Formats: sequence, C-alpha cells, structure tokens
Amino acid sequence: MRSFDIRKYRTVRVLRTCAAVLASITLLVPATAAAQDLGVIGPVYPIAEPNLLEVILARLREAETSGALAKLQRDARSGARREVEHPAAVATITKTTRPRSFYYDPTIMVPYPITDAEGKVIVSPGTQVNPLDTVSLSKRLLFFDARDSEQVTRARHLLDRYHGRVKLILTGGSYLDLAHKWKLPVYYDQQGSLTEKLRIRHVPALVSQEGKRLRIDEIL
Repeated sequence: MRSFDIRKYRTVRVLRTCAAVLASITLLVPATAAAQDLGVIGPVYPIAEPNLLEVILARLREAETSGALAKLQRDARSGARREVEHPAAVATITKTTRPRSFYYDPTIMVPYPITDAEGKVIVSPGTQVNPLDTVSLSKRLLFFDARDSEQVTRARHLLDRYHGRVKLILTGGSYLDLAHKWKLPVYYDQQGSLTEKLRIRHVPALVSQEGKRLRIDEIL
C-alpha cells in the first residue's frame, strides 16, 4: 500500500489554484490589450493591387493605339443608324388574308378630378370623355408593312384615292426610304403601341372616323 505524502498533495493544490487564477485573469483582460505593438515578426510588403481607374485608362489607351476603340465607335454609330432607319418590325402584325371591319370607341372614364389653373374642378371623376367630341380625325390612318411590295402598291393607290389625305404609318420596313421616295411624311408604329390600342392584327389596315367611333378596315 502506497503511503500518502501531505506535502506533495498541498503543492499540487497550490499549482492548480494558481493555474485557475491565471486563466481567470486572461479572460478579464480587455480586447484592447491585443492591439499592442509586438514588433515586426517577418518581412512586410506594400499592397500591390493596381488602381482600377488606372487599369481602365491603360486599356483605353491600348485600344486607341491599336485602333480597336475607333472600330467600336464606328460599330456603335452604324448600329444606332440602323435602328433609326430600320426600326424593329411589329412582330404581332401579319398580312391580311381575309378582310374584316370593326369599330373602336375611344371613350374613356376619367379616374380622377381634372382642375384648371386655379384648382377649380372642370371634369369630375367618373365622367366619360370621348376625344372625338372635340377633335376630329383630320386624315385617315393607313397601317402597312413597307417590306411587302404589294402593300406598298396598295398604299399608293389609297393615297391617290383620298387625294393625299392619308397618314402613312409603317409596321415594318424603312420609313426614311419611303419618305424620300414619295416626298411625304411617313411614321412608324414603334413597339406596336397604336396597332395594339386599336386592336389591329393584320395590315394593310385603314382607320377612318364614323361619328364618335373609329372604323378599322383590314384590307387586302
């Protein structure tokens, strides 16, 4: 049986107590103590990341020297010119294969009060307003696709028939080319906003006023 050494037991207890105290003191040290200057441990190198603006300018100078920048500028101008001279055709519109006629009522209901410069209500909410009560359609509207030679010929005949009192609106093709050829203003239904509003699905389509409504004829 091993003998018990009281002095050794007391020494172990003292060491354990000291260790616990040191651990407690370490946990209580404020975080700022970690910010002490401990000196240089190893070699220090400057940040080598290049300035983004300098990189962009350097690449622009390279593109200018090689001619790539000039080519990009030419391509951009050409693309912008093509978009202006040849707008995107209205994709939902097709050529008329069976004529039809229908009417469009432009009457709208005013959703909010309309006031004059002095704040006086001149049109109350809920009032129905028809623009044709005050403004008449001065010319017929003719929608057609200038990429189709048959539609262009039909448009020319209608223009002569109504003595030029027709507003030409394209759903496809170059309005500038046709305007130069016929020496007349030619418009374009960009993004199909007018044909969608008037519920036109096929061209040529002739729009005329009958009383307080618009008559729309999709013709061959």
